[in-house]
Amino acid sequence: QVQLVESGGGLVQPGGSLRLSCVVSGRTFDKAIMAWFRRAPGKEREFVARSGADTSYRGSVIDRFTISRDNAKNTLYLQMNNLSPEDTAIYYCAAGRPEKLYPVTVLDCQDWGQGTQVTVSS
Repeated sequence: QVQLVESGGGLVQPGGSLRLSCVVSGRTFDKAIMAWFRRAPGKEREFVARSGADTSYRGSVIDRFTISRDNAKNTLYLQMNNLSPEDTAIYYCAAGRPEKLYPVTVLDCQDWGQGTQVTVSS
């Protein structure tokens, strides 16, 4: 069974930083297209970043978030800097469907982690 386990969330003040991790098991990772999504209170789950055929970010996180991966550890990362309250959300790790090279919607992904809560508040 494919497993994706996120960690690294927590409470941070505006301007602070967090690094999220996603450990993947049960599937090939080194050539997998991976992505981060998030769901803020009262909002739909939205694309944050992806890593694979290309690297891409949603506009509101450009120059603040960095997606990376360690294939030897089957781990995906999201470094988040200069956080603001608008970044408060549950963050999810996801694996893209085999035919989807550039996932941007939840339907483009097939495997999901349980999510990790990020709260940005003073």
